[in-house]
Order: sequence, then C-alpha cells, then structure tokens
Amino acid sequence: MHLSCETPLRPPRRVRAWLGLGLAGAALAWSAMACADSSSIIIEGKDNWLFPGWGSLTHVDTAGIDASAALVTEARSALMARDIRLVVLLVPDKARFYQDKLPDGKSMSADVAARYQTVLGRLRKAGVPSFDDEAVLLKLRNEGRDVYYRTDQHWTQAAADATARATAEMVAQQVPKLAGQPGSGMALGALSNERRYGDLAELFLTPERKKAVGRETFTIRKTADNQALLDDTAAPVHVTGHSMVQPYFGYPQMLSNTLDRPVSVNWKPGNVGPWVMLLEYLESPGFRQRQPQVLVWQLFEPAFSQGPDARGLWDNASLMSADTWRKRLQAAVGR
Repeated sequence: MHLSCETPLRPPRRVRAWLGLGLAGAALAWSAMACADSSSIIIEGKDNWLFPGWGSLTHVDTAGIDASAALVTEARSALMARDIRLVVLLVPDKARFYQDKLPDGKSMSADVAARYQTVLGRLRKAGVPSFDDEAVLLKLRNEGRDVYYRTDQHWTQAAADATARATAEMVAQQVPKLAGQPGSGMALGALSNERRYGDLAELFLTPERKKAVGRETFTIRKTADNQALLDDTAAPVHVTGHSMVQPYFGYPQMLSNTLDRPVSVNWKPGNVGPWVMLLEYLESPGFRQRQPQVLVWQLFEPAFSQGPDARGLWDNASLMSADTWRKRLQAAVGR
C-alpha cells in the first residue's frame, strides 16, 4: 500500500493507516526471503548492528551502472519533452557510514567505497540533476548523529530531514518559481519517540536473536494541528521511490515544508523496484490529470546497477526487459 500518486502530501491524518499497510505489504513481499537462511539476507555486525545483505561489499557492476544511467537519462529526456524536470535522489548504502560496525572479516572494497561517487558521476555526466547525499549524511554522521537505525534498513528522521532540504535546493535550481501559493507547504508537527524492533530484526531474525538484538527508539514527527489532505490540490513536486520516502520517516513532509508547496508521493517496499514505481506513477490518472513541474525519483546506490530485468532482486510482477520499460515510458509520457 502506498500514498496515492495524485494525493498531495499535506498534513496526513491517515499516515498511520498507510504506514501499517505499507509495513504489512513489506512483510508479505519479503516473506519468501525470510524463509531462506537469514545470514544470506542480513549481516549481523558488531554491537548488534544489522545490515541488508542484498548489496555487494566487494564487487561493483560497472556495466550495470552504465546501463541504468542510460535508462535514467532516457527518462530525463522524455520528461523534459513534457516540460517536467527530473531530479534523482540517490540514497547511499547504510554500510558506508558504519563500516566499523561490520563483522570481522567483512569490509568494503575500495571500489565499493567509491561506488556512490561512481554512480553520481555517471548521472552528472549524462546531465541528470542530482546531488551528493553521501556528503549530506556524512556531515551529520561526523557531528555524532546517526543517519541509519541500528536494526533497520531505513534512515533516521535527522537524515531524512537533511536530505529533504538538499533535495529542495536542487528542485529550486531546476524550477526557481514553483506553481501554487506561498503558505501551501506542510506545517511540521512535534517530534515524538516510539520503541520497537527495526525491520531487519523483525522480519529476518529468529525470536531468540531478535530478543538479543533488542528494540530501538524511532523518532517520528506528529501530524500538525489543523492540517488535512486536500485531494483536489495539485502538487508541483512529486516523489516516487521506495519506503525511504514514505511519510513515516519524514522526508516528504520536510520537502514540502522547505519548498512551501504541496508534495505528492508514491512508494512501495524496495523489492518492488524503482523502474516499475516510476511507471506506476507515469501511467496513473493522477499524472495525466495533474502534471508536476518536478519529479523526484529516489534510487538506491547498492541496487542502482540492477535494471528492470533484475530477476531475483525485484518481485516477479516488477520484472520486464529494458526495451519493454522504454516502450512503457514513452507511451506514458508521450500521450
């Protein structure tokens, strides 16, 4: 379950309902993986730190990065023909910020350590607007603030907020004057904490290991007072991606607040894949009826080299050939 493509993100009264369905969907999507040996799915590090195991720490698929960058460039050109600016949010790998927490015998190779900048360089060379989120999050980390949760694959509220502000700067560079009225952005509610297991612990550890790893505190932002979703309000900025950009972690709210304009979003768990998520939005009635000025496409560094046909990584319903993806892209944007 995900936020409606056409629903502008203003203070969402239904965020908790959406979130619960989203996490339930993630659990169902990952259930087959959970039946496998958990050691191949997650990495149990030092001090009970958990890392996703579906990104290589030693190998960089340079050919895959080039192929994906070419597809992203095609998307940028197709959207530009509709006077829509594409901004790519490239989210960096959790492990690069906590290499000291990796277990003995596991470490990032030099090529993987440089992988984020390699992908970012390919995008910039192709003229795809993006920004260095690794640098944004490293600054926070060097200030002593966590940028990822210990037992979860997702970023912290502080990391989501900082990335949202950086995204807003990039959006403003692409479209200095957004449509809509000042004061229409999302007001930010107060921060609160909740204690629970992270998703990597909840979904993939045995009950004994989960208890040993323990719960942790998640910081979330409450809905501001006197706020409501206005389904008939156009949003000049749309975000598409996986669960990093869901409202629970605060990214779209801060983006809307910083831009002072409504922001709409569609997301699903990461196993669905970014390629079909972009098509889901572009093929939706919401896109046809309310075209945004800027489309923010959230991609994930470790999986960037995996194209639309990455069998074994994306769920079966998401799989398609690169040619099929191109045809659907052109049909959706060209009509």
